[in-house]
Amino acid sequence: MSVPTTHPFAFDPTYGMQLEQLLAIKPPEEISGFDDFWTERYRRAIAVDPQPKLRRSKIQHPDWHVLDVTYRSTGTFRISGWLLLPRTGAVRRGLVVGHGYGGRDMPDFDLSVEETAILFPCSRGLSLSARPPIPADPGGHVLYGIEKPDSYIIGGCVDDLWLAVSTLIALYPWLEGHIGYSGISFGGGIGALAIPFDSRIDRGHLIVPTFGHRSLWLSLPTIGSAQSVQAYEKKHGSVFETLRLFDAANAAARIKVPMLVAAALFDPAVAPPCQFAVANALPKFNEIFILDAGHFDYVGSTEQQAVLREKVERFFRCHEPGIPALV
Repeated sequence: MSVPTTHPFAFDPTYGMQLEQLLAIKPPEEISGFDDFWTERYRRAIAVDPQPKLRRSKIQHPDWHVLDVTYRSTGTFRISGWLLLPRTGAVRRGLVVGHGYGGRDMPDFDLSVEETAILFPCSRGLSLSARPPIPADPGGHVLYGIEKPDSYIIGGCVDDLWLAVSTLIALYPWLEGHIGYSGISFGGGIGALAIPFDSRIDRGHLIVPTFGHRSLWLSLPTIGSAQSVQAYEKKHGSVFETLRLFDAANAAARIKVPMLVAAALFDPAVAPPCQFAVANALPKFNEIFILDAGHFDYVGSTEQQAVLREKVERFFRCHEPGIPALV
């Protein structure tokens, strides 16, 4: 174990909790209407024709064809990102990859998956999908539209994930039922909210996911996006009821597909109790991979990440025969 013992923060990013205590955290009591809210939101989202458009990217890679992609999400919001296609072999699976609140400036070529079309969308308001008046900084973005559940930006970002799945199916119809999701931090929280309501996603990998157990999320000191919401709550109040509809731990309890969650014991940006609330809510046949720290460099991180990459490769490995090659 290499949990950091020295750090520059004014609070303890372990929050005084050991692994046994973190594994005992349960999801909070949920708000009435949770399922109805998300089921109706999903119904509206998948009714949208994503109308994907592709063009060859200026980014080059020896193992992948790199394409710039745009597609339409809810509210006619145009989402931009990248699509990777393997230079050799069949396309037998699809994978949507979310990003953290730092955004994304290029696709990730370190993912150890084969025979897979990988879509890297930028969530609305961030990176390639930035658009005024949505703030592009994490502290402003996480507050946008927070006054009402239907206008809250996080819901729109979940829509963008669902429409990313629709985009892969529109481009490669044989991938339906063979599409996974992987997301980190902000993207991990978005994934936990999206996966239980979309039967087209067959497995998910969440890394240090945020948005879990909102009462803790609003109360524990942090340098992450929750800090901005905590300040807003103190000044304006009245955001907790909105946030309860966007609790990733309550959503995770509804997930019925295989999941691999990487949760950290030390994390100044996403409090570990909030991460473990998400991980613990999943059915017990799913795996929790323990990281010593998240959002922080630490001794042993290279070795831990290498082990995690091997698990991710096995987790998303193709098993379905007879799927046609990309033409």
